[in-house]
Amino acid sequence: MRESKLDILINEMQKLSAALDRIAGPAAADNDWNAADCFVWAPAARHLQPVARPNRIDLSLITGVDHVRDILFDNTLRFAEGYPANNVLLWGARGMGKSSLVKAVHAKVAGDSGSGLKLVEVHREDIASLPALMDILRQAPMPVIIFCDDLSFDHDDTSYKSLKAVLDGGVEGRPANVVLYATSNRRHLLPRDMMENEQSTAINPSEAVEEKVSLSDRFGLWLGFYKCSQDDYLAMVDGYARYFRLPVEPETFHAEALEWATTRGSRSGRVAWQFIQDLAGRLRRQLDETT
Repeated sequence: MRESKLDILINEMQKLSAALDRIAGPAAADNDWNAADCFVWAPAARHLQPVARPNRIDLSLITGVDHVRDILFDNTLRFAEGYPANNVLLWGARGMGKSSLVKAVHAKVAGDSGSGLKLVEVHREDIASLPALMDILRQAPMPVIIFCDDLSFDHDDTSYKSLKAVLDGGVEGRPANVVLYATSNRRHLLPRDMMENEQSTAINPSEAVEEKVSLSDRFGLWLGFYKCSQDDYLAMVDGYARYFRLPVEPETFHAEALEWATTRGSRSGRVAWQFIQDLAGRLRRQLDETT
């Protein structure tokens, strides 16, 4: 039997509707704030993906950065309690615990304050979607830390302008329940050669450089991390060994820890942790990184 004109029209309309759905992409998901303490922002679905077991360590294990640790903890605690707090840029030597400190401080403050403080990680490539995320967080019933790890911008990258707008807050202002914490190896988030190129080619060199470095100026707190001494490195190793109850005496593995650092060409919290992983493996002991 031949299809009627009405059946053909309905079929074509269904095809058109399906095509429009594919173009529009997935619908925005419902975000359940009670699902977890930490989330990862998925901009395509406007969804906050809960993280059941965050990759973090206990705050007591982060040593050698006592001064910046205390500053970040105090800023975070004031924010969780509903008092004014600053956006924070943690910058400096690689492997010295910048991102670990943010996650550990969040866990400690969230547990102690009872504020329901949440941590939302935004991947570097999703910076341009921050305004959409702000629309969601503005409605959140608790304080939220936006966390951007290993943040930096290259020559042709203009997404830093989106970040500047978010830090300033625009016309609406930054939501009172949101702060932004970022880590970077670069103090001004931009490579030095990019700034020098701007300075050499711009009509007004000083204005060009000012426009670039003004991004980092929008962070109220700059916390610097520097390469650790041998004593600090060994203190990190000892702290891990005690915390995980590894059956070894310090004098027996200090030489190994120093040799490990020498082969890596650096001393840092990351190198100390990698050594402990190797040591625990040789001792056939389990480590729980999310303790």
